[in-house]
Amino acid sequence: MEILAIHGGLFASAFLAATLLPGSSEALLAGLVITGQETPWGNPWLLLATATIGNVLGSVVNWVCGRFLARFRDRRWFPVSARRYDQAVGWFERFGLWSLLFAWAPIIGDPLTVIAGALRTPLPVFILLVTIGKLARYLFVLAAALAWIG
Repeated sequence: MEILAIHGGLFASAFLAATLLPGSSEALLAGLVITGQETPWGNPWLLLATATIGNVLGSVVNWVCGRFLARFRDRRWFPVSARRYDQAVGWFERFGLWSLLFAWAPIIGDPLTVIAGALRTPLPVFILLVTIGKLARYLFVLAAALAWIG
């Protein structure tokens, strides 16, 4: 039961961090890797997979928002400000699909995933590029945590 709670919490943290809600999952991943070495839930590769899957699925929620809600972007409740929206469109137009490799980046990453949906990026391509970027970021966090413990 403990393994479900730990991985469920990590999944939820990673998922929410990828949506337009504020949050960070890197510290939780590192902390679980560092403290969980001798526990059944502490397998670093399973923790990596949990965080990556949760984070990518959170970005898919943003893609869906962009795909189906972008026509409401001038509304007050729309989750991306006009400034961030225009900034993300500029990045996307400048770097194209490859900009999705930076969906993990603070400030610009979440709006990029919304723009990808609004501009009708095919979902399989979106998932592939976002997964590569987010997995690379989590691999860096994992490597740092493993180096910390020795």
